[in-house]
Amino acid sequence: MPHYDALVIGGGPSGATIALLLARAGWSVGVVEQAVFPRRKVCGEFLSASGLALLRELGVAAAFSAEAGPEVREIGLFAGRAILRAPMPQAAKGEPWGRALSRERLDTLLLAQAQQAGAEVWQPWKAVALQREQHAFICSARNAASGATATLTAGIVIAAHGSWEPGKLPTQALRRPVRDADLFGFKAHFSHAALAPGLMPLLVFAGGYGGMVHTDGNRVSLSCCIRRDRLAQLRQPGDQAGEAVLRHIRRCCLGVELALENATLEHHWLSAGPINPGIREAPLPGIFLVGNAAGEAHPIIAEGISIAMQSAWLLSHILIPGCRHLTDEDFLHQAAKGYRSAWRRHFSTRLRASAWFAQLAMRPLPSALLLPAFRLAPALLTSGARLAGKAAMIAY
Repeated sequence: MPHYDALVIGGGPSGATIALLLARAGWSVGVVEQAVFPRRKVCGEFLSASGLALLRELGVAAAFSAEAGPEVREIGLFAGRAILRAPMPQAAKGEPWGRALSRERLDTLLLAQAQQAGAEVWQPWKAVALQREQHAFICSARNAASGATATLTAGIVIAAHGSWEPGKLPTQALRRPVRDADLFGFKAHFSHAALAPGLMPLLVFAGGYGGMVHTDGNRVSLSCCIRRDRLAQLRQPGDQAGEAVLRHIRRCCLGVELALENATLEHHWLSAGPINPGIREAPLPGIFLVGNAAGEAHPIIAEGISIAMQSAWLLSHILIPGCRHLTDEDFLHQAAKGYRSAWRRHFSTRLRASAWFAQLAMRPLPSALLLPAFRLAPALLTSGARLAGKAAMIAY
């Protein structure tokens, strides 16, 4: 029965980051990841300047830069026939500009670095049960390929499994009733798109919002969210959901129509959801949440990956001094309190801004009223990007 100081459930950007930092500090770390990497995932692929600074600390900045898309120096807005552009706010003089890298490459790169630092990776294994007995957590895991089972124990557990998939773990949400306002995420890659390099436009359309950015392999990534009721209206018999959404976006956004006029869809559309924005609390002492498991911003601000990795960095610096105190209830309580305070201080403004932006974008009247202001003063887009955290830095 393997025993670890920390067991990380989920090997995405937040899970790999916390595993890497703890293992580098001398902790014994296990990572349970159910998917085989590389794997495609519904998620925007942009990483802002603050995220790139963290990549330097993790030791993967050079590998990221060798593959990522061009520097994103402009923010844009595609809404109706409006095609607007404005400067992206820069974090600080000398800091890099944000760039995008597919989740297939980014997740693989980070998890491999965590493994190299000493983390033991269980992949493809799924955590199916978790309970606390005395001073240790007991996790039951099942191999997603062979069906084999294993029991892992740890002093603490770090949930990095996201928020979209319900499950039986105490850190996972229960399946909730269906709502018309549920938001579903879609994503696809396109080759030969005519989107200007270095431009990341916000897409505003009836019932949803989205974004586009150049990523690795000379491709453009389009990711979006749309309400359940609007998606039901758009789909016709025999329709693939992603294609119905794309038709809708192209009708609503001239900028998307022009950018994708001669583009080719790669692979197929991915979909997931409903998304679950908001802040969540850990269910038990000794369990810590990172990434979307801790709190999820509306994807409209394109800060999900940066927030996920930064939350892991914050937690690591709170936990690392206490490796010898993992059975001390007072230490666990103080660590949880400190992490919760730091998390809210760094990210709560971005989450509130994302909710505000999402509501404005999805409501026809407010978005129509604001569009003339953006036309007259495109610098408002720069201000919005700054409020969303595009220039926010954490001292690494």
